[in-house]
Amino acid sequence: MALDQQTGIAQYDAPEKDLYEIGEMPPLGYVPKKMYAWAIRRERHGEPETSFQVEVVDTWEIDSHEVLVLVMAAGVNYNGVWAGLGKPISPFDGHGAPYHIAGSDASGIVWKVGDKVKRWKVGDEVVIHCNQDDGDDEECNGGDPMFSPTQRIWGYETPDGSFAQFTRVQAQQLMPRPKHLTWEEAACYTLTLATAYRMLFGHHPHELKPGQNVLVWGASGGLGSYAIQLANTAGANAIGVISDESKRQFVLDQGAKGVINRKDFNCWGQMPTVNSPEYNEWLKEARKFGKAIWDITGKGVSVDMVFEHPGEATFPVSTLVVKKGGIVVICAGTSGFNCTFDVRYMWMHQKRLQGSHFANLKQAASANRLMIERRLDPCMSEVFPWAEIPAAHTKMLRNEHKPGNMAVLVQAPRTGLRTFEDALEARG
Repeated sequence: MALDQQTGIAQYDAPEKDLYEIGEMPPLGYVPKKMYAWAIRRERHGEPETSFQVEVVDTWEIDSHEVLVLVMAAGVNYNGVWAGLGKPISPFDGHGAPYHIAGSDASGIVWKVGDKVKRWKVGDEVVIHCNQDDGDDEECNGGDPMFSPTQRIWGYETPDGSFAQFTRVQAQQLMPRPKHLTWEEAACYTLTLATAYRMLFGHHPHELKPGQNVLVWGASGGLGSYAIQLANTAGANAIGVISDESKRQFVLDQGAKGVINRKDFNCWGQMPTVNSPEYNEWLKEARKFGKAIWDITGKGVSVDMVFEHPGEATFPVSTLVVKKGGIVVICAGTSGFNCTFDVRYMWMHQKRLQGSHFANLKQAASANRLMIERRLDPCMSEVFPWAEIPAAHTKMLRNEHKPGNMAVLVQAPRTGLRTFEDALEARG
């Protein structure tokens, strides 16, 4: 790095070594040969405590359009659980690397840039969105990069995620870090926030509009809590669905117009055969759930949109309760992938089913701007030290995590730090 390059970070003394301990800072811009990482290997697939193991691996080499980022903190998402389990597919079947480093959220410092990177320099404080593509097809140049045949999720479909001292990303993945947030707060939100943003506002002409109503499944989770906040930002009304009464107040505090506990109803799972006695019982219970929505929105006022991600357990009800001409947007299947529904309501009521997958840079950047402007809360629930990254994923696997988003510390030596200088001072 040139000595006259302005980084905004004061000079500090640090030795040049081949490997640094977790929390130990190299000289700014100096790339050690090795790094610590929580690595997954194919032969270890299983629950997180088994599949995730600390290893010393080579620090990534970067290409001309890539950036090496010193990871200060990282976010915990369900794709880390999937990567460890090797289910529904193994990440090794995609990228073919000998080991996999999970993690699709991070905050950190730009440490090295490729020779064609123009927008970022060493020392910049950033958050990372997880969409990658090769950038050279029609969808990446005038279309939607999420439709590119080269589209992939960093840290899940690539082996170089954020649970390591350094991560390798494309320059277009970087966004400015909200300086009012701590490193761990900044690390926990991008994947879920950008996913929620595209679901609500990315599928024309069904963008959520002021005054409309949206039913939000999993309203206390990372996705759901952002869906509620974004709906409020847009002047729409969110009706949150929970499965634990203890989470009701959290959801209301995010701004939900009303909250429904799905445990009060018995219409979950795959739909029974149409017109069977079991179907008639299911339909009666599903309509009871629909009435609970009307108790919040007004009699006869069905939701304009359903924000779906549980999948198999909830999808039949979602397609029933959305209004005529409304839309069900789905981004995951955390309860299962074999979704069923009564297609008569779909064609006769002209409803739309829409798949949604993460977000492109413009959508992610728009969502990030709302965070920078302090219109949104990161909803960070828990922070785990480096040594407990597997334990954090185990909590998520067993649905024992608190409402909101989880973060883990990597190079940040403790919680509550907001600048690189804070982290340097905290080393001692």
